[in-house]
Amino acid sequence: MEKMIYEIRGLSNQNDDLLLNETIFHTSNGYVGVRANYEEGYPQGYDTIRGTYINGFYDIAEMKQAEKLYGFIEEKQTILNVADSQGVKLLVDGEEFSMFTGTVLESRRWLNMLEGYAGRKVIWRSPKGKEIEILIKRMTSFFQKSLFTIEYMVKALNFTGKIEFISFHNGEVMNYSNPEDPRVASESVKNLYPFDVRIAQEASYIKARTARSGLSVCTGVKNILTGEGPLFREAVSEIDVNGFLVIHSLKADIEKERTVTLTKYTVFSDSIRCEDVELHARKEMAKAVSVNLAAWYERQKDYLEEYWDNCDLEIYGDDDLCLAVRFNLYQLIQSVGKDRYSNITAKGLSGEGYEGHYFWDTEMYIQPFFILTNPDIAKNLIEYRYGTMEGARENARILGHNRGVLYPWRTIMGKECSGYFPSGSAQYHINGDIAHSIVAYYLATKDLEFIAQKGAEIIFETARLWLDVGNYHKGNFYINDVTGPDEYTCVVNNNYYTNVSAQYNMRWASRFYYLLKENGAVDKVANKLQMTEAEIKEMETAAECMYLPYDEEYGINPQDDSFLSKARWNIGNTPKEKFPLLLHYHPLYLYRHQVCKQADTVMAHFIFEDAQSIETIQKSFEYYEKITTHDSSLSTCIYSIVASKLGMKEKAYNYLGNSAKLDLFNIHKNTRDGIHTANMGGNYMAIVYGFAGLRLKEEGLFLAPLLPEQWEGYRFKIKYEGSKIMVQVKRGTSTFSLLSGEAKQIWIYGKEYLLQDTIILTEEVER
Repeated sequence: MEKMIYEIRGLSNQNDDLLLNETIFHTSNGYVGVRANYEEGYPQGYDTIRGTYINGFYDIAEMKQAEKLYGFIEEKQTILNVADSQGVKLLVDGEEFSMFTGTVLESRRWLNMLEGYAGRKVIWRSPKGKEIEILIKRMTSFFQKSLFTIEYMVKALNFTGKIEFISFHNGEVMNYSNPEDPRVASESVKNLYPFDVRIAQEASYIKARTARSGLSVCTGVKNILTGEGPLFREAVSEIDVNGFLVIHSLKADIEKERTVTLTKYTVFSDSIRCEDVELHARKEMAKAVSVNLAAWYERQKDYLEEYWDNCDLEIYGDDDLCLAVRFNLYQLIQSVGKDRYSNITAKGLSGEGYEGHYFWDTEMYIQPFFILTNPDIAKNLIEYRYGTMEGARENARILGHNRGVLYPWRTIMGKECSGYFPSGSAQYHINGDIAHSIVAYYLATKDLEFIAQKGAEIIFETARLWLDVGNYHKGNFYINDVTGPDEYTCVVNNNYYTNVSAQYNMRWASRFYYLLKENGAVDKVANKLQMTEAEIKEMETAAECMYLPYDEEYGINPQDDSFLSKARWNIGNTPKEKFPLLLHYHPLYLYRHQVCKQADTVMAHFIFEDAQSIETIQKSFEYYEKITTHDSSLSTCIYSIVASKLGMKEKAYNYLGNSAKLDLFNIHKNTRDGIHTANMGGNYMAIVYGFAGLRLKEEGLFLAPLLPEQWEGYRFKIKYEGSKIMVQVKRGTSTFSLLSGEAKQIWIYGKEYLLQDTIILTEEVER
């Protein structure tokens, strides 16, 4: 496969570039993530976000409220930076290697997305003229998820002498803080306390416990030195007397044109997933060193070969965009949790932005990708929501609801972490988002067994909440005082997106109830929840009577009851330096204007497109387009999808535009803080759900491809009901191929076909 390696040559030592590359070249596997700091570190005075994170591992932090009103959140969960094992200093005949001293003759870094590692190569001349070639490979294993490795190879180019590796294992770490950035902690607080360190079987183990959450973690480090030809070596490990720092010193003779290699194994173990963290870490270390590193590389490659075979997406005619999209898909598999204890954070495992919280991003932007390419991972994400249902039930009671569940807007372990309720807890639509993702999983897999076991319970309990939060008025079912996706318009009545998602949620509660009943599988969940058919009928009635705002004059769905009565914000006359608006205008000032941070009603027209006519969708799109700032990275991909639906190819292309390149090319100049995982999933949707027109419906799989003028073509693979399908679109030809599995009925441009082998259409149908 081409275009699967991203490389930078002639690296800059500017601080912003170093921070950016810490993100771009980070390695993670969904369990553990390590930012790509220089192993040898930076000189004093350089800023760095030096971090290693475990997905779902957290502590409790205070969230101070100016007024202690009932139900206000006063504590939150926050992801923790755990023990640092990146550090490796290199001495060459006593001279310390540094990118900031001596002469760097060559420097490059790359990310190999086929083989699953980050690489770094440096050719360096020391101040005294000793020349070495350094090659470093870093990997977090998809096969053994506790394992992170650094392979550090040094070749002597013009001398014979001595080298020394000083390898660090540091348990004294803290989270990054920045008082100027609302997405991370404003001050450094010690959350993780090491309490035990020991050296056993040439490996060091550091145990630490959290300050308040009662969790513990153990990291193990083992260093192995190998070399070409006869190798004199000496290894000494000692514990620093001033703290929980283990220093491993490994010395060796090195001959000219020969290579000496340090292989550094790190394993992680946490008490969320096991009882005895040290015992588990020791077992993981024994497993890690039981085979050579080459075997781990091979397994990594095999894992990714299967991954790309299921999901690869190629764009013909735009190499930069194709590389950026593949980078995004690689980051998604790196970031997504692969067990029921974790999910996917707004920054993946590349940084501490948004404190490692999980949002609706998962269900609405990321899960659609996994549903179509790796449904087992999508199932894990649903299982995480199932496992935190008790917290969602408690959250509903706190907000005054006597039945149902209300999932928290942002969380790690299931409790609400949103300190500002107007744009946090008030976003009730998260219930509809989670319900929608379960329906989408079912439509793609027809896995009714999983629905009976877990999915239906979430659907029923989220649907119950709407009956409690809503009320009837003049024959319509209203949902008042909630916030939709647009965080520049908060706490409103009858937000269109929220109402239509609630309607969808309740209709599918009814659909699943009777579907399970037909298959003799409803009694278990109904008895557990004490749910009756009368309650299902109540949901059906509420859904049928749901009030969906509509304005006759404009022919659009107003975002909410009061939206059209507000003054319109003049985006064109707003100085560029005033964006994003939330950093320059008081929330109340924003709330009083027609201005959108991101797609809201327009997003509803994508997700719940059957609720309105195409004429209404088009008029709404054109109306909201003029007042949307796209200050959220979640916005332009949605506008691209709806533009595609409306046949606006040029607009669809422009909205996709640079958003796909957001992180790889640092478009917004903030990738240093971490990747934007939801945007990455959104870019996939903009191509597959947008340009290809893919939809999952009860009637089947629908496709309606169109091709932007700027591209020569594109192709992608999906899984549908156990079969693998490839779609390839080129100028004048669309090809649909059944790669494996049973034949499927699919819909192309509204016409039904039986896909048994290959279907070739020779013209594009106008939408």
